[in-house]
Amino acid sequence: MKLNNSYFFTLREDAKDEESTSGNLLVRSGMIKKVGAGIYMYLPLGYKTLNNIMKIIKEEMDNAGAQELLMPSLIPSEYYEKCGRVTIFGDDMFNLKDRYNKAHVLGPTHEELFTIAAKAMVRSYKDLHFTLYQQADKFRDEPRPRYGLIRVREFIMKDAYSFDKDEEGLDKSYLNMKNAYNKIYNRLGIDYKIVRADNGAMGGTLSEEYQAITDIGEDILVLCPNCDYSSNLEIAETISSLEQNEKDKKLEMVHTPNQATIEDVCNYLNIDVKHSVKALLMNADGELVICFVRGDRELCETKVCKLLGIKELNFADDALIATSNAVPGYTGPINLNAKVVIDKEILQMKNFCCGANKEEYHYINANLKDINYDLVGDIVNVKEGDKCPCCGSELYFKKGIEIGNLFKLGTKYAENLGLTYLDENNKENVVIMGSYGIGPGRILASIVEQNHDENGLILPMSIAPYQVALVQIDMKDTKQTAIAEQIYQELIKNKIEVIYDNREERPGVKFKDMDLIGIPLRITVGKKINDNLVELKERTKKEQEDISISDIVQKVQEIIKDNLK
Repeated sequence: MKLNNSYFFTLREDAKDEESTSGNLLVRSGMIKKVGAGIYMYLPLGYKTLNNIMKIIKEEMDNAGAQELLMPSLIPSEYYEKCGRVTIFGDDMFNLKDRYNKAHVLGPTHEELFTIAAKAMVRSYKDLHFTLYQQADKFRDEPRPRYGLIRVREFIMKDAYSFDKDEEGLDKSYLNMKNAYNKIYNRLGIDYKIVRADNGAMGGTLSEEYQAITDIGEDILVLCPNCDYSSNLEIAETISSLEQNEKDKKLEMVHTPNQATIEDVCNYLNIDVKHSVKALLMNADGELVICFVRGDRELCETKVCKLLGIKELNFADDALIATSNAVPGYTGPINLNAKVVIDKEILQMKNFCCGANKEEYHYINANLKDINYDLVGDIVNVKEGDKCPCCGSELYFKKGIEIGNLFKLGTKYAENLGLTYLDENNKENVVIMGSYGIGPGRILASIVEQNHDENGLILPMSIAPYQVALVQIDMKDTKQTAIAEQIYQELIKNKIEVIYDNREERPGVKFKDMDLIGIPLRITVGKKINDNLVELKERTKKEQEDISISDIVQKVQEIIKDNLK
């Protein structure tokens, strides 16, 4: 592409309303433009880059035997109602009605429609296995759109669904997609981890996420330095390191005036906070549930929701708390008139401190025999330094951006929508499904977060909108123009993507623009053509190299080939 008379612009100043590096650089480089909160247009350079990502995804999905189709974004609500997901998605789903007052949604995800598509064909076990996929728009009414393309309200997703007759078939489909995903992310050059994750609104029996490692990531990844253990924080298993072998002491109520937090109480009583238990008074679908955890632990709401079988957990208000004898700031599990959930670590604790359900009073030397509880489970977040559940090493954290996921959905959607098949004995069975998603926009943002410097983007050869930037120094020099045009045509002839900066601009402006938009290679046509030379510079290197005009295309081909291995 020649820049003169083309749609091309860059911004010298930072974007005022972009809080992430990727959002700022993608806006400044003229790749995207914000339309509204969480809504972006992809401009020509950005759309070309996005398409390069989607092309790699398509190639590996096709290689894995999946078949591509396209689903509508406007979907009758009845399909989501049959699977109970109108309630599950709640306000996150865009709802509307047509002129006949029939309810529709803008598809947040497409499990239901893929199930309907499979149902149109599947009759017998002989019709299985197959995998379908698309790369299409999704819509979610995010409460807090932010970080550029990372948290948006409209986005493209590659979603695929496998259909099998049994668990063995699902296992093979899942592994096939996992292998395809590994190839995709390796080709994209992303630093990523695969972690166990919560199934969330998708349901199913197993979920894994592909997480791009970045400082701005919204997810916390729990990793082990000595084995393959990796998990999202919200489901990471907590292994207690407490070793308390002391004998039970006598329970005692003590006065703790004006102590606002468990840390304050422990300091006042000269007790290690690890030997205390704190209360969290929660609203679980309208019911008061009081959760007790070790004093230095944080409650994991995702784990509590899963344990209770509810969607959402909030802090209880005064009216709900008043239905019990709990005293905020002094609530404890002894003689408490409410539903009590304790963390499993409390089972191992001895002689701990806890609230006494009396203003300005706590118990010391409390033990398991002193309390009543309704449920026990792992309901806290792992902390850095906790033991790995696999090998016992100390766990560490990284931040990540979710860029892909794998789900073993099981039979949830097939059962609700009547997707069945007849087996070899003419017996009706429910089809077993898997779901596999990738976010191309998030991939673009993640790559930028991982690959940039003070001058702008550093895009990998595999996704850059152009592989080569051809910069002519003096547009009035006819000899430079002739050589630049010659190189430009040769690059095109050899199927090398090239952007030719033939604008009437200062060389410094051209160099800054090509660095900002992240083109991997830059060829400069200047005064050295009198010595039969042009300059070649890689975006990732500071130095540049003089190459003969006759050798420049071959040299570029070699570098591209090495980068795409």
